[in-house]
Amino acid sequence: MVKGVRIAFVGDVHSSFTQHDCDILSQFFDVHMISLPKKMGQWFTLAIQLVREVRRCDLSFCWFASPFSAFTVLLSRVFNKKSVVVVGGYDAAYLPEFSYGAFTNLKEKIPAVYIYKHADKILVVNQALKDEIIKNAHVSGETIEFLPTGFDPKFWKPNGTKENLVITVAGANTILRVKIKGLETFVGAAADCPNTRFLLISVTDLAKEYLKKLAPNNVEFAGYLSQHEILSYYQKAKVYCQLSLREGLPTALCEAMLCECIPVGSEAIGVQSVIGDTGFSVKYGDSKQAATMIQRALASGDEQGKNARERIISLFHEEKKKQRLQQVILEIVSKK
Repeated sequence: MVKGVRIAFVGDVHSSFTQHDCDILSQFFDVHMISLPKKMGQWFTLAIQLVREVRRCDLSFCWFASPFSAFTVLLSRVFNKKSVVVVGGYDAAYLPEFSYGAFTNLKEKIPAVYIYKHADKILVVNQALKDEIIKNAHVSGETIEFLPTGFDPKFWKPNGTKENLVITVAGANTILRVKIKGLETFVGAAADCPNTRFLLISVTDLAKEYLKKLAPNNVEFAGYLSQHEILSYYQKAKVYCQLSLREGLPTALCEAMLCECIPVGSEAIGVQSVIGDTGFSVKYGDSKQAATMIQRALASGDEQGKNARERIISLFHEEKKKQRLQQVILEIVSKK
């Protein structure tokens, strides 16, 4: 551990990728986790905690360019501390036709712009997000660096024989999330593949009610699952679908590919940057084309899945993320 480097880490402890970065940083630095509250009444307590921890730290580290992250960056400047903010996708987006993205409303745009102008380092999980931030926030981009999420191939690994199972992990509980994640396309494709089992994971509440009305009998639903439970499905499924309108760096897609699922994905830049030439591409919203590509993926040999795994290991290995993230922190705290 690097002695004397104290980090105030602000994020959602229930988010796997946020917790993953916290765990990485804890291997090298003295990290103090500040979890975002679920209830409005807890925000004042959080603000007090932020003031205390940022004053005592050398650097603040936040996930997403949110109002809380903006407050943390502001405190870092007040107390002459360094700040790092990781951008996931929504916080760089401007999609007014879907009312999606931080730049579609002033409540989220103002704190996001403040962060992009004043944080010492902005880390983006996809190179395309840097261009979006420069365009939408009108900044130079000098402090923005591409650092993708890292994945552990020893945990996310194939095991056993693949089944004719097609899955997607969505994290959807609203109709808007259904649209953004392309889930109507997923269930539409299932209707054209009646003899194939389709499974939607992490779909709940209004999203589940809405999709159940559209879905044929070969579509199953699962709520939020543990990582080990999701791993077992990745290991069974032959095909993983990521049919989203947009993505930063889709975590579930990378995990599934490490388990040798053959990817079928939309033309969204974030999706294609992961799939490359190892899977099949689909135009957003085209369920007929999705069904065709899913059938092709199901008919593919095992080599296709192995190529998918090797691509993720090559581009997004956890060790690469660890090394660069440690370097970034040390470079920032060493600057006066």
